[in-house]
Amino acid sequence: MSVSPEAPSDEHSDLRSDARRVVAATVDACEPELIEMRRDLHAHPELSWNEVRTTERIAVRLEAVGLRVRRLPRSGLLAEVGDSGPLVALRADLDALPVEDRTTEPWASTVSGVAHACGHDVHASALTGAGLALAEVHRAGLLPGRVRLLFQPAEEVMPGGALDLMAQGALDGVSRVFGLHCDPTIDVGEVGLREGPLTGAADALQVDLKGKGGHTSRPHLTEDLTFALGKLVTELPAILSRRLDPRAGVSVVWGMVRAGATHNVIPATGRVAGTVRMLDAVAWADAERIIRELVDQIVGPYGVAAEITYQQGVPPVVNEHLATALLGRSIEAVLGEEGHVPTQQSLGGEDFGWYLDRVPGAMGRLGTRTPGGPTYDLHQGDLLVDERATAIGARVLAQVAVETLGHPSDQAVPGGRVTD
Repeated sequence: MSVSPEAPSDEHSDLRSDARRVVAATVDACEPELIEMRRDLHAHPELSWNEVRTTERIAVRLEAVGLRVRRLPRSGLLAEVGDSGPLVALRADLDALPVEDRTTEPWASTVSGVAHACGHDVHASALTGAGLALAEVHRAGLLPGRVRLLFQPAEEVMPGGALDLMAQGALDGVSRVFGLHCDPTIDVGEVGLREGPLTGAADALQVDLKGKGGHTSRPHLTEDLTFALGKLVTELPAILSRRLDPRAGVSVVWGMVRAGATHNVIPATGRVAGTVRMLDAVAWADAERIIRELVDQIVGPYGVAAEITYQQGVPPVVNEHLATALLGRSIEAVLGEEGHVPTQQSLGGEDFGWYLDRVPGAMGRLGTRTPGGPTYDLHQGDLLVDERATAIGARVLAQVAVETLGHPSDQAVPGGRVTD
């Protein structure tokens, strides 16, 4: 699969070819270090907003090769390489999940109940490697601009640490932003890419019901909360599909339904909680208002009161045309055309979408499955990744920065720069 932007000039092509060789040589030389870093981060996972050790390890390494590093107030950091010119950003997330590590690797998690079950240890190590490579590109005089590295905390919580980074100026002056996310359904040596929507919007919904309870032999003397709860569970997803554009792919899935403690008592309280996901940003903007209306309409006939907690999570990740083309060409420069594969849109949430609400960019899916090996699921404690993906991710990220800065349509955006 090949998507190409307009052909660059010979001068730009020569510069990128030289830079590509520097990137490849640097990442090849530091691959053992990147694998060791990934194993260390995997063994010492940290939950959202607590990625302090992770932040410091990355910061010290990047400072050692001359990058300007700014540690953020809670956790995470911004690092920059280059002196002047247009500015692009590369992003990795740092946080682990509250999941028990069920692997038996020597570098399995040493923290009970916490594990890198989404590949953020790979993301952070790969972006560190990209930073090391870009430092060498800059030292060789081959970096036609600036690159800002966004090491973001708290991707796994809503509405995501991306908002905090943007408030800290992470996108100031940035013309495009890129990222990679591990995908255990794609073989190592391949990166999945698609233009347009890549992930869905993801919100959290909780409804607490209150009513007059009583004996199950006299439901007419109660406000039958359990019955109302059952109607809500089945009818809200069905009605919502008629109130929002079906092309938005709206999905309401309940993860928890709770009411009562015994078979012959109608309870006075109950709770249902789940996620609301969709593929379209326009429908996402209307979803909360419509859902609040529908919940009241569904439970109202039973005399039950509903308290709705709606947490808007993250918007869809929508890959911009030129950014997708630049990332695709970078994948092919590193892996050949056979390494650039199509991928499908998913309803998974990813707060990279907040960045793309601000500036154009693209995210690719980094293959982590060993060819012929098992396919794992993200967010599961048995996740194993083929460690070759770390260096591949580093090369692709560094290459897309060079490709983008050297492309004639890339324009500098007025803004600040990272200082110590």
